[in-house]
Amino acid sequence: MDNTFSSYKIDDRSLIAFIKREIHNLALQLGFTPHRAAETDIIVAELTSNLIKYAGGGELLYKSQQVDGKNEIELYCIDNGVGIDNVAKIMNDGYSTSNTLGEGLGAIKRLSNDFLIYSMRGWGTVQYVKICEKSDIPVVPSVSGFNFSVLNVNYPGEKVCGDGYHVKYTSKGFQIFVGDGLGHGAYAHEAVQIAIKAFRRSTASDSTIILREIHEAVKKSRGLVATIASVDYNSQTWDICGIGNINTRIYRGLENKTYTPYNGIIGHNIPRTLNSTVIPYLKHQIIVMHSDGLKTRWNLNDLVSVIKHNPGIIATSLYKDNIRGTDDATVLVGKIT
Repeated sequence: MDNTFSSYKIDDRSLIAFIKREIHNLALQLGFTPHRAAETDIIVAELTSNLIKYAGGGELLYKSQQVDGKNEIELYCIDNGVGIDNVAKIMNDGYSTSNTLGEGLGAIKRLSNDFLIYSMRGWGTVQYVKICEKSDIPVVPSVSGFNFSVLNVNYPGEKVCGDGYHVKYTSKGFQIFVGDGLGHGAYAHEAVQIAIKAFRRSTASDSTIILREIHEAVKKSRGLVATIASVDYNSQTWDICGIGNINTRIYRGLENKTYTPYNGIIGHNIPRTLNSTVIPYLKHQIIVMHSDGLKTRWNLNDLVSVIKHNPGIIATSLYKDNIRGTDDATVLVGKIT
């Protein structure tokens, strides 16, 4: 298993059977019982058929992962349809309309381990589904004070992703790495994976020192751009530094600030002098970090109440509106609770 989502554009009903079969086989490979795999079929069929019927098409993202020794499948369903006025109302079994999503959402919620939805009239809808090996496995909320989700999607046609990320917890706090290997494909993937290994080995707390360690480790690779965001619980601060075009922004309520990285390519040429930005680490902050697979002209405040939602819903909403489709794409969203 890796951290990359598979992506399918769904604009024709004929694709539904193929996608359902692929995710069904994945469920069986993960050790799902035939009954649980059949329940997964129902969820996938409802999501994809609703895309065709009510939104004129959309995109399905899915991946498998292992959490606490248990296998699970995550799905995001994205559309640019008419949107939903009253999400609570359409969640009731038996409710449907010819103008909005609705039919089968109650079944999706009942069969999944976690189901979240965000929608705006005229904007479209984002749905999140988690399917665990067993239907009765509860969703355990984060207790670390930092809850994050990441969308990591390959450049169309590539089998590996040239972007990468890693979140590392330390005795002092935690550190976030988001990187983008130059170009895309196998060599970009190799560069970012070497960088992640160096990041994981590092014992430094200063983000500039970590970046220099990564620079030395990846010199024989294609190179990459990356940003490190390091949190120290004792000083209650963020320490942020980046080289190249990883976009980093921190929100707190309506206020937000973008942290500009240095010019350069890690592994090839980086500035002689690197200084990190140190800012307060505060409750209710939201950090967004993404590669240049997404456009940078966005504002969370344009999406009504989205900051109240799960980090995965926020990340997918940004992906929906800003994906370029010309490179690998990674967007990490973390919320401080």
